[in-house]
Amino acid sequence: MRQLLKKSMNKNNIKKVVLAYSGGLDTSIIVKWLQENYKCEVITYTADLGQKGEIDSAKKRAKELGVNQIFLDDLKEEFTKEYIFPMFRGNTLYEEQYLLGTAIARPLISKKLIEVAKECDADAISHGATGKGNDQVRFELAAYSLNPNINIIAPWREWDLNSRDKLLSYAAANNIPVDMDKKNTPPYSMDANLLHISYEGKVLENPWSSPPEDMWRWTSSPKNAPDEAEELEIEFFQGDPIALNGNKMSPANILESLNDLGAKHAIGRLDIVENRFVGMKSRGCYETPGGTIILQARRAIESITLDREVAHLKTELMPKYANIIYNGFWWSPERENIQKLIDETQKVVNGFVKLSLYKGNIIINGRKSENDSLYNSNLATFDDDEGAYNHKDAQGFIALNALRLKNRSKK
Repeated sequence: MRQLLKKSMNKNNIKKVVLAYSGGLDTSIIVKWLQENYKCEVITYTADLGQKGEIDSAKKRAKELGVNQIFLDDLKEEFTKEYIFPMFRGNTLYEEQYLLGTAIARPLISKKLIEVAKECDADAISHGATGKGNDQVRFELAAYSLNPNINIIAPWREWDLNSRDKLLSYAAANNIPVDMDKKNTPPYSMDANLLHISYEGKVLENPWSSPPEDMWRWTSSPKNAPDEAEELEIEFFQGDPIALNGNKMSPANILESLNDLGAKHAIGRLDIVENRFVGMKSRGCYETPGGTIILQARRAIESITLDREVAHLKTELMPKYANIIYNGFWWSPERENIQKLIDETQKVVNGFVKLSLYKGNIIINGRKSENDSLYNSNLATFDDDEGAYNHKDAQGFIALNALRLKNRSKK
């Protein structure tokens, strides 16, 4: 088996490679590196996941690097409907904070890489994830789940370009343009899509250093946000948002609209140190305005439509479900089975939530569901003229629950 694996990854056997191409420095260098080291044709695949402004430049750069087959896909609707919204149905947060904006994009990109490799009769796929990060795991676990025989080339695990200076020197030697920020240094390591923008590296590598205000690309700071709150109404159907302020929208459009509103009102900034799957701690900053709004609104509509024990079961499952996605097991049987359970609970999550956005805060102002609400005002009210609740029943309830406590105390 080892000999067969070694032979399958022989550089001489690789004639075509499909590269997940962002158009940034690392993947542009990888195009040249693959051409030089594998003597192969490089096919670039760029997924438009809502990152804005990078798609056209990626195509232009790929052409400049001598790439003949360039694939560009607009995946915003598929990304939102088939990946983001199913994940949101679990109210999913990794380590109780991170909305998984990077992690949820990887299984979709991997799926498309496998499809393009098959279409083009390519021998391998490649990615620009480093050997220290989570993304290498996510890309490759997803790819192997969909095609167990695929060859994967991970340059960061092969080359010696293991510092920014070496990468820049390689780029200069091969006439690969480098974007510089105002300080004439390489920009933050960023990942952007319709759900979020993430930031890592540079000053952020010191967890004591505050992120500079000019780092944030999307959201206003609370002090610059409008001085008046803005009220919204979101309609949900089977757990997914389907309308904003009475206007029906596609999944991608409603998320994009909530991104704009949230960014305006300073919603969704996050600065955390998270535990990577590969074993290290990493400091990251995130902007997830629309996703943060949806999460809070979903919790509000679930609070009146889900049975207590079902809601508590979902809460217990959420950390496990989040870990599965964060660690790259989207295409695993455990995720698929948990997803079925989550989706079943969402059939009754229908209704409306009204909320206000104000200087970084999301304020829930109301929730209603005409057909699926379990909230019974006759039971909840303190003015129980109709006798819907027998107060005397509570005495036996308390006595039975106190039995073990009394017994323990006597011992």
